[in-house]
Amino acid sequence: MNPVIENLLTRRSIRGFTHRPVAKEDLQTIVNTAIYAPSGMNRQTWQFTVIDHLPTIEHLAKVVGKADNRGEDYDFYKPTAVIIATNHRESRHGCADCSCALQNIFLAAHSLGIGSVWINQLNATCDNPEVRDLLTKVGIPTDHVVYGMAALGYAALPPKEPNKNTQAICFYQPK
Repeated sequence: MNPVIENLLTRRSIRGFTHRPVAKEDLQTIVNTAIYAPSGMNRQTWQFTVIDHLPTIEHLAKVVGKADNRGEDYDFYKPTAVIIATNHRESRHGCADCSCALQNIFLAAHSLGIGSVWINQLNATCDNPEVRDLLTKVGIPTDHVVYGMAALGYAALPPKEPNKNTQAICFYQPK
């Protein structure tokens, strides 16, 4: 099978990570793939913030869990690194741009044997004062909205085989 297609078909969301850190070189490779994603009108108004400092990740998870009413024990599945995708608040293509970039991140991570999962609670909570304060401290501009986050690490358990809805595919056949 074509290796690109195989990578697409075998990537899974990982919801439990080991304590093994992701190498800085691998994080650099992964985040570099984000800037090659499509961007509306090629504006590239996004920013990708990489955090591999575990106390910061744990603190971010705690404040997001509190802001999202998940409790302070929320942990993003305990990743060893995260990449936060943000874009200008007024960018009409911000969500689509960051979504495409995150897909590149997930696929690049998988190709390197690194697990990933999309964490979306930051979108709804990024303007909570406590969350925004922490986002500002890690370098995310105040005029940016968080569109998603990739939690990264090595899978604690093998992923389950997905149940995909093949009926979602429809081929138009003109009469």
